[in-house]
Amino acid sequence: MAPLRVGLLGTGYWALHVHGTALTKSPQTSLEGVWGRDPAKAHDLATRLRSKGYDDLDELLSSVDAVAIAIPPDIQATLAVRAARAGCHLLLDKPLALDVSSAQAVVDAVDQAGVAAIVFFTQRFRPDLEHWMKSAAQAGPWHSARLLHYANIYGPGSPYATSEWRKQSGALWDIGPHALAALLPLMGKVTSVVARRGPTGSDTVQVVLNHEPLSATSTLALSLTMPAAATTSQLVLYGEHGARVRPEGTSDAVDAFGTAIDELVALVASGERAHRCDTHFGLEVVRVLAAAEQAFELPGVEL
Repeated sequence: MAPLRVGLLGTGYWALHVHGTALTKSPQTSLEGVWGRDPAKAHDLATRLRSKGYDDLDELLSSVDAVAIAIPPDIQATLAVRAARAGCHLLLDKPLALDVSSAQAVVDAVDQAGVAAIVFFTQRFRPDLEHWMKSAAQAGPWHSARLLHYANIYGPGSPYATSEWRKQSGALWDIGPHALAALLPLMGKVTSVVARRGPTGSDTVQVVLNHEPLSATSTLALSLTMPAAATTSQLVLYGEHGARVRPEGTSDAVDAFGTAIDELVALVASGERAHRCDTHFGLEVVRVLAAAEQAFELPGVEL
């Protein structure tokens, strides 16, 4: 089978160091070109990746079998619809979009075009963590879960410190998708959400979810602005057989994206379209995040 011809949409840190690097390493893909909102940056990145820069997005879409999108989620949704309608398979980043209607538009476009699509939730493409997920699912049901992810992306040398969409949308929309990608398969569909913001000046958030069918609960504590000395990450499940802690992943983001590439190629070759991280799952994640955003505004019980 000839390599899948892929176009890269995006010119930022993630586009170069994850998407672009993995696409050039994979024997299953051929990086045909790069497009970005800034043509000069697109041509520069294309040169670094030994590919071709495109000024015209439609020209690139007509030249490839698939696109990998490394662009902020509000813009990604529009481009994903456009690419799907052009017949391109999709490697998308999380979150799928920043609102439910935009995420639904991507799902509809993908389904109508019949293209393959995967949303890249990094942890779900690390084989050791995916093995742990399957083992944990078999060991359930779980009565509750606690996911803590306190990060600081504004320290010296952080490649994300200038990310405007992260500044505006915060930890809920940046870390939240990773949290839900781990929790939903283990705990079940979310039926209700409670959410509160942390101290003024931080983007720390606390979210409590109820899941069907057991009315199990999970809690999420997320931040992108936690002081460096307090950064931490942990997922713990609790049930009849005790507690189970998710281990640290051993593979990096490039290897994980390489796995996503392999799985997209397999979908294209087989004609299958359902996937554990397809756009329907991406939409479910966006629904929960949007509900949490709304829940911030609901009043609490005054004491």
